[in-house]
Order: sequence, then C-alpha cells, then structure tokens
Amino acid sequence: MSDASILFEPLTRVLVGDDPTLRVEFWDGSSVGGADPKATILVRSPMAISRIIYGGGTLGVARAYVAGDIDLEGDLLHALQSLTQTFPKRLGIKVWGEAIVSAARVGALGRPPPPPPEEMRLKGRRHSQDRDAAAIAHHYDLSNDFYRMMLGPSMTYSCAFFTRPDETLEDAQRAKYDLICRKLRLSPGSRLLDVGCGWGGMVSWAAEHYGVQAVGITVSVPQHDLAIQRVAEAGLQDRVEIRLQDYRELTGETYDAISSIGMFEHVGRAQSHDYFESLARVLRPGGLLLNHAISAAGGSPVSRRSFIGRYVFPDGELQDVADVIGAMQACGFEIRHVEALREHYPRTLHRWLANLEGHWDEAVALVGPARTRVWRLFLAGAIIDFERANFGVHQVLGMKLAP
Repeated sequence: MSDASILFEPLTRVLVGDDPTLRVEFWDGSSVGGADPKATILVRSPMAISRIIYGGGTLGVARAYVAGDIDLEGDLLHALQSLTQTFPKRLGIKVWGEAIVSAARVGALGRPPPPPPEEMRLKGRRHSQDRDAAAIAHHYDLSNDFYRMMLGPSMTYSCAFFTRPDETLEDAQRAKYDLICRKLRLSPGSRLLDVGCGWGGMVSWAAEHYGVQAVGITVSVPQHDLAIQRVAEAGLQDRVEIRLQDYRELTGETYDAISSIGMFEHVGRAQSHDYFESLARVLRPGGLLLNHAISAAGGSPVSRRSFIGRYVFPDGELQDVADVIGAMQACGFEIRHVEALREHYPRTLHRWLANLEGHWDEAVALVGPARTRVWRLFLAGAIIDFERANFGVHQVLGMKLAP
C-alpha cells in the first residue's frame, strides 16, 4: 500500500496548497510540506478522511478536529489563516473522486461516522421561544466555571473597548460598560433594562457607578443563578433584579433606558421588528436604547451546515447595520449615534484564546476535550474574521419618539 501522503496528495494540495510554512503528517508516519513549518496538521487516523468526505469539506474537517481525528501543532492562527485562503467550501469533483478512491484503499469508507455529540441540530419552528431557549442553552449553559476561566473575572462575553494599547481585558470591559452608560445618559434613579444580561456585568456596573435601578433578563438558567449570586456578593441586591425571562414576555413596566449587548445575534432578521417593538413598548418616550451587536455587510445567517451553525451559534444571524437602523426606525426610534468597534474585537478574542490555551487542562476537566476544541477553533476563526473585516461590531443608539 502506498504512503498516505501519496494516496491523499490531491486532498492535501487543497488543504495546504504550496505553503512551505505548513506540514501535514499522516497516521502512518508519512508527511508532506515544509521541513520547518510554523504549523503541522496531524491526520491521526483514516477516520479523519472519512469525516472530511462524508461531512462535505469544511464541516467534515471541523468534525475531525472536534473528535480528535485531526490535530494541530504550532501556530494555530497561522494555520487557519492559510487554510481559509486555500480550502474551498466545496471540493471539486476530481479531487472528491480521487479522495474517495484513496479512502477506500485505507478502509475509510463504509458507514458514515456519526457527528461528535457536541454537534447541535435544533428542532421546532425557527426562532420560536422554545427553539431559541434550546439554542441559548447549547451555547451558554456549558459551565459557569469554564466561562469564568476564559472570559476573566468580569465574565463579560462581548467585545471590549480598549482605550489604550496596554489596557487589560478587565479594564477594557469596564470601559465598554462605562461607554454604554454614558451613551444612555444614565443617572441616579434611572430605570435600566439589560436584555440578555449574561452574568450581570452591565446591570451591576450601572447600579454601582451610576446609581440606577436595573433589571437584567436572560433565558439561561446557569447565567441567571450566578448573576443573582454575583449581585448579592457585590451588595447590589436592593438596586439590581435578575430575571429568567424572554424579551417577548416584557410587559406592564416602563424603563428610562435599555441596553442590549451581544444578544441581538440570536434574534433573527425576521424577528427584528418584533424585537425592537417589544423593547419600545417598555421604554418611555425620550428614553434611549443601545443595541451592541456583531454585524455583517448584507447580512449573514449562520449556515446550518457550517461549524459555527452546528457547534457554536445554532440559528445565529448577523445583520447589516443598515437593516438594524431601519428596523429601529420602523419601531419609532430616532437614531442618535452609530459607532463601529470592529478593531476592538480581535484584541478581545486574542485574550480569551490566551486564557483558554493557558488553562487547557482546566478547560478539558470542566467541559471535556471535544468542547474545548470547539472553543479553540471558534475563537481562532473569529479572530481571523474580524481582523479581515468579514464581520463588524456596531453600537446603535436610538431615542424613542413620542407618539
């Protein structure tokens, strides 16, 4: 039997091209690529080839990595930057055919391997409350200790705001909260609603530093429980209320300001009008709403057959900031300010990835090796996307007009 590197040369060529900084090593010890690479892709078994073939390309590669059939040594970001430039979403017919023949020779065909159990396929009507709750649970109900390890003490899971080059992640997250509080013109006695409040960072900062009465809502039970605990530990329980509540259940109350930070990505374009209308109903005339969200030019629903769609953000949708503005205006908001923060997100993500890799064994103990691999791949890929400006981050501030 020929060496695996010879059998799968066409597939390898698609994976790494002619890049001398990458190397591929196969399970039989054969290899191809640079002699002194920056990164090495380890194809640990024929099962990796089977996953790539049956998974249809990039999803198959991701499945193989999550399952441990493919590994990567060296500079992860360099490898992904190279792979995302050379690896197409779909392999050509010729390469597929040659790969299938070679896979048969090494016993990699037969029944398709099941996807790793970390893969999610949601059921029910898209963006119904039950399905949204399941999507949120898949992503956020992982482990509070895991998120604390990765995000740092603030447990803030959204783009930070760096005011100086040497700023720490914690200071940059506090700066982000302060930026939002100033935009919302918060003052003592103001009533603030934070939609998708996570572990309570925004409401706690606003209550402590701006003297507001704050309500935070989330549909994640672990987030809700820990947020209540953190509020109590900070001695803010008389000024902050944390609720397990969907935004569609808001009624019968009035707020002076509303923040929505890193939650809008879960709403969906078809629900945007209902979302902003729900918030407008509980905001007083003249009150301010700040929507902080990842954006994509032209909009970008997360594909159901992508790594992100199956493992990270099922049902996620990134919207064009112009569409966000249009939806807010249609719901009675006057747009007062728009700010782009894209360059701040790679810096945030780099720090999260460093935390993850610096506490790898702890992460594996908390959520398992496969889930830790999901996060490593996700964070590294996100760094590349934001550095290339494939996605952006926008804060849109709107004032509710009087009827």
